[in-house]
Amino acid sequence: MESLQLIVVIAVGVLAMGWLSRRTGLSEPLLLLGAGCLVGLTPPFASFALSPNVVLFLFLPALLYWESLTSSVREIRNNFRSIALQSTGLVLATAVAVAAVAHALGYSWPIAFVLGAVLAPTDAAAVAALAKAMPRRILTVLRTESLLNDGTALVLLAVTIEVVTDEQPFSWSGTALAFVASYAGGILMGAAIALFLIPVRRRLPEPLLHSVLSVATPFLAYLPAELLHVSGVLAVVTCGLVTSRFGPRFIGSDARIQAIAFWEVASYLLNSALFILVGIQLPAAVRALTSVTLAQAMIAAVAVNVAVFGTRLAWFYSIPYLVRLLDRRPQQRDRRITAPQRLPLAWAGMRGGISLAAALTVPAATAEGQVVGQRDAVVFITAVVIVVTLALLGPTLPTVVRHARFPQDEDRTAELTLARCHMSSAALRALPELAQQFEVPEADTLRMVRDIEDRAASAPDSTRRRESVRRLELALLQVKRDTLTNLRDAGRIDDIVLRTVQEVLDVEEVRLGRRTNHPAPKSSREDPAHP
Repeated sequence: MESLQLIVVIAVGVLAMGWLSRRTGLSEPLLLLGAGCLVGLTPPFASFALSPNVVLFLFLPALLYWESLTSSVREIRNNFRSIALQSTGLVLATAVAVAAVAHALGYSWPIAFVLGAVLAPTDAAAVAALAKAMPRRILTVLRTESLLNDGTALVLLAVTIEVVTDEQPFSWSGTALAFVASYAGGILMGAAIALFLIPVRRRLPEPLLHSVLSVATPFLAYLPAELLHVSGVLAVVTCGLVTSRFGPRFIGSDARIQAIAFWEVASYLLNSALFILVGIQLPAAVRALTSVTLAQAMIAAVAVNVAVFGTRLAWFYSIPYLVRLLDRRPQQRDRRITAPQRLPLAWAGMRGGISLAAALTVPAATAEGQVVGQRDAVVFITAVVIVVTLALLGPTLPTVVRHARFPQDEDRTAELTLARCHMSSAALRALPELAQQFEVPEADTLRMVRDIEDRAASAPDSTRRRESVRRLELALLQVKRDTLTNLRDAGRIDDIVLRTVQEVLDVEEVRLGRRTNHPAPKSSREDPAHP
């Protein structure tokens, strides 16, 4: 019953906060976090405990896989140096800075480094939700950093937890070896799983099975990596990137449409649910605080927040300039950004559910059975940092992006034009032979030629004309839907027939590329069979 209550609360919270965010323009992650906090104050959820395994083994693989599927492999390759430095060097620098601050405030070095490892990675969900207005290159760097830095932080956390529980003494060489083995093993495992699944995908007979395999893929990559004690995060990310690279060659359009629709809903629901779950856990984190006073914990949380943001800010205004001095190649000079344009990169340092889940994985006792001191403070400080970064950095990020004055992404527009022109030219060259092969009448062939040429045109008048025709076709589709529903309501056709014809209309609507800012006229009555 408690699980069912939680599911209902999460569903209602996601719907209500999503609606409120769109009505008010407020940060959706922050609203979800606040809603979860209010739920956590109610008696039924006062004793709720977020399982770190649920986050690390259910939420994390699915969210990482979708983010990697929608990333640009080319942009990652072009910006690999920046991404690698941020996902490793910045993570380690943040962990050291947080540990130094915590130790100065009275925390032991092992527990201070645990706190540093917990708070080192940024949150992929928060970054993806709040950094959409950035240029393609900058957004790719941030998203990929947030995907990969989880792997670095979790390896560092595993090492520090072993030190805290007295299972293994700290060793620089051992730590370095653990990083290399985890990274290399995760990458190899992810690539192997993705390549193994290619022939499997080729042989699947229908789109539904493709979608099932798509859902299972992140877990097929994550589980064996974790069993082999290598980075499951890097395994999932690598698997997603390899799949996105080769997928268009062997995944059909019907399977792709179905899978994309599923992942868009699933990723949104998982992201939103994670913020609510974190919010529900916040009151429990306050109640569990016993090793230090609330005032002492709040002072530590404020100091750690300053360390987290200050380290990120110092990184982006120091390391890139150092690299610039060492690398004077012309192609690198062309990729440089101004100092104001670096601020959004530093500002996008939100922490989220992964950090809280990592904090909750810290054991309560050592191998000898002794209580791990200040574990409750680690969980509390982590929760406060999550709230502060989402509350302060998230809502102000769009303003920071506007003041950075990023130039228009002209390369993207040029590439879109290039793609359309080359596709149209290839289609026009192949059309006469294909028309003859399929015995298409000349009049229909000429109509298709005009249609291809019109779609390839880039003139504003042509674009407006195509949009008008598209809206007309969408309006006619709605007339057909109304007629179909009326026939069903009158008992002249069966619901099964309605759904069969409706599927054809839906495919046609997808072909027309319906957009929410140009909706078709609404029907005068509801269609209960159309979700």
